[in-house]
Amino acid sequence: MTLLISRFFIMFTAVFFSTLTLAESMVKPTEAIVLTVTGNIALTNNGGEKAEFDLPMLESIGLSERATKTPWTDGLSVFSGVLIKDLLNYVGAQGSILKITALNDYTANIPIEDVEKYNVILAFRQNGKVLRIRDKGPLFVVYPFDEFPELNSEVIHNRSVWQVKSIEIE
Repeated sequence: MTLLISRFFIMFTAVFFSTLTLAESMVKPTEAIVLTVTGNIALTNNGGEKAEFDLPMLESIGLSERATKTPWTDGLSVFSGVLIKDLLNYVGAQGSILKITALNDYTANIPIEDVEKYNVILAFRQNGKVLRIRDKGPLFVVYPFDEFPELNSEVIHNRSVWQVKSIEIE
């Protein structure tokens, strides 16, 4: 029995300290913060409550591109950014809903199944140019509208938030 308790304590201690090391290993932004992620996340860089990202940090997670038309842009555009599912994996997110908030405080709830099934991008470039606030930046939730015609619906259009400032994992 004592041996079993000792093994449990050793395993608990190893997991606890590896989690602390993981939480401390996320760098802090050195440029303007473009995204704050909160909620049920394992990796933080600001007081243990949130993960803040500048553009180079998002780029370092991995870039993805998608060519698609949207109801809000003219013609075919190539959007570049991070797959939202990769961002969620990076911060160790656990949940079923993403509450996306824009600079004007508009919010939309996106089921995590959406970002996994459709490889939804959090875009920060359109046709090679960094998205500015007047161009739906700094971040824009982009679904693959051309690849999946069923996405051309009011529900999905409402989830395609632009001028994103934060994501809360619920």
